[in-house]
Amino acid sequence: MSNAPNVDAAELEKFSALAADWWKPDGPFRTLHEINPLRLDYIRRRAPLHEANVLDVGCGGGLLAEAMAGEGAHVTGIDMAPANVDIARSHAAAAGLAIDYQCMGVADIAATRPGAFDVVTCLELLEHVPRPDEVVAACAAAVRPGGTVFFSTINRNVKSFLFAIVGAEHVLRLVPRGTHEYLKLIQPSELAQWCRRAGLDVRELTGLHYNPLLRQYTLGGNVDVNYFLHTTRSQTAE
Repeated sequence: MSNAPNVDAAELEKFSALAADWWKPDGPFRTLHEINPLRLDYIRRRAPLHEANVLDVGCGGGLLAEAMAGEGAHVTGIDMAPANVDIARSHAAAAGLAIDYQCMGVADIAATRPGAFDVVTCLELLEHVPRPDEVVAACAAAVRPGGTVFFSTINRNVKSFLFAIVGAEHVLRLVPRGTHEYLKLIQPSELAQWCRRAGLDVRELTGLHYNPLLRQYTLGGNVDVNYFLHTTRSQTAE
């Protein structure tokens, strides 16, 4: 494991510059606003959220963190961009939500609070860091034995390049251009291998699909482009 910070400075700068727009439904994070109900439903159907200790890794402006807090979860949100954390804190305060936001990486919280969380979410982050396998390992260390870890990311193949980069960024402009780099995308087999190595049992792979005619997102079916991975930490993990 490398001692260098597991963060891409260019990625950090890119998302920091957009921090003020996190809570604009028609802004650069419009897609996340639109899929947030799907993300929340996917999680709560597989892991109880009420009174659960939840860690949201790469929380951004707090879209998912606030949704999970609304389900009665005790949420800790972490992000490496100070601007994101500032926006998340101010929005949660205005909404009257007690969410613990910290500007730190998941490796740090895993080292200081190992096994402290019932649920860990790491959505739309792995494709933006230099060493995603280390993020997976840290998420596994942060969750308690028997706890649940959710990941979402983008597959790496010709179809995902055409749909997630050419289509989403250049044609439909669902997300800003340059949001994703093809070589950083992650095949499900790679992610599953990192999970097993970290002591996480893979439970389910689920695809996320977009219908541009209806402007509608759905879950299920193939995982050729966007996908979710549901895992649990082995009960025998030390």
